[in-house]
Amino acid sequence: MRSHLLNDTTAEHYRRSVTEGVERVAAKLAATDRPFTGVTVDALAPRITAIDLDEPLHDTTAALDELEEVYLRDAVYFHHPRYLAHLNCPVVIPAVLGEAVLSAVNSSLDTWDQSAGGTLIERKLIDWTAARIGLGPAADGVFTSGGTQSNLQALLLAREEAKTDDLAKLRIFASEVSHFSVQKSAKLLGLGPGAVVTVPVDQDKRMRTVALARALERCRQDGLVPMAVVATAGTTDFGSIDPLPEIAELCEQFDTWLHVDAAYGCGLLASLKYRDRITGIERADSVTVDYHKSFFQPVSSSAVLVRDAATLRHATYHAEYLNPRRMVQERIPNQVDKSLQTTRRFDALKLWMTLRVMGADGIGQLFDEVCDLAAEGWRLLAADPRFDVVVAPSLSTLVFRYIPAAVTDPAEIDRANLYARKALFASGDAVVAGTKVAGRHYLKFTLLNPETTTADITAVLDLIAGHAEQYLGDSLDRAS
Repeated sequence: MRSHLLNDTTAEHYRRSVTEGVERVAAKLAATDRPFTGVTVDALAPRITAIDLDEPLHDTTAALDELEEVYLRDAVYFHHPRYLAHLNCPVVIPAVLGEAVLSAVNSSLDTWDQSAGGTLIERKLIDWTAARIGLGPAADGVFTSGGTQSNLQALLLAREEAKTDDLAKLRIFASEVSHFSVQKSAKLLGLGPGAVVTVPVDQDKRMRTVALARALERCRQDGLVPMAVVATAGTTDFGSIDPLPEIAELCEQFDTWLHVDAAYGCGLLASLKYRDRITGIERADSVTVDYHKSFFQPVSSSAVLVRDAATLRHATYHAEYLNPRRMVQERIPNQVDKSLQTTRRFDALKLWMTLRVMGADGIGQLFDEVCDLAAEGWRLLAADPRFDVVVAPSLSTLVFRYIPAAVTDPAEIDRANLYARKALFASGDAVVAGTKVAGRHYLKFTLLNPETTTADITAVLDLIAGHAEQYLGDSLDRAS
């Protein structure tokens, strides 16, 4: 079995095996003509259940053949231009190359003696991102597994910086369309069930600053402590961006930590056209960025940034076997001193390779393209009487629903839209997401693929309308 260990004696075996795997994936990507096959759980699960993991195949080619059957054939392919559902981007080749390198070398980014140059590369990228945000010379941060972990760590720091030790008094303010991880973080941090105060949004799904001001004032009058305000730069459902400068003013007035969840909107940091849409982010105390959403990176690649590096001490614990206190005096850089994680992948390498090959402008150009596409999609939807579209896009998301001319029952319209989404997914012709707006079911395009065209959008809208009409026709037949 030692022949399977990656080392100096098996380098050629490694080269052959990985090359065979890459060729399989490349062939699959080249041949994929729709984002999904439409396979069902009931059809796929028995194939995987039947595999006996205690009976190895002892052959790479045979294992890849089997993988073709249980995964590659039926995977959901985000690179396809008619994948329009969630915040999953197609990935750039330099980042995939970085993924291959980091997986093989397998550095762990917790301590210097496990990563060396990897530590310095990650720190350089944190400095680069903090400079793009404008956080100032004392800024710092660390890579994380994703936006949920970044938000959790940011709110941990905010809790520790709060002016009370009474957790029951702490309050977090976030808009009604903010990410659910804010609620989850509050629970994990030991805060009460009412710790998160929901702030209403305006017609563009942006936090109402007048309502925020009232909520902060009420918090103070009630003898409670405003621990943090979470402003969102790119909400998951709408791509809306909260009014960051006004929120920053209120946070200063009430001496409250400002966290900006820019997991989605961080692509604007590289934008050549729309950077001004996140003006005010530079005033944040902490920022979440997800490179794997709008920097076209493979999962996972995320970071949390802070204005004041000293606040990261709240995540620091020292273990004699790993990062003893003496290493601080010896100026040995250990990233575990800043992180909620211990063992951690060198995910920063993917972004490093992307910047070194494509440059920030290359990333920004791609993100600008999908923002432009969303604007064109908005015009198509607004001009199409078959659809109701919610808000003009700030980033690359469109929320809409099919409105049949002959049906007025909102519940029946809901069912038609739900059916259309499911039928579209089952067909494999396209993948779209769904959400609720004011209690009603809507559909959602999240446009993150520069290869998607207005013709793709038009075709998918026609498919949605067709499936909805089929449902309504069948419904009328059943009623009669």
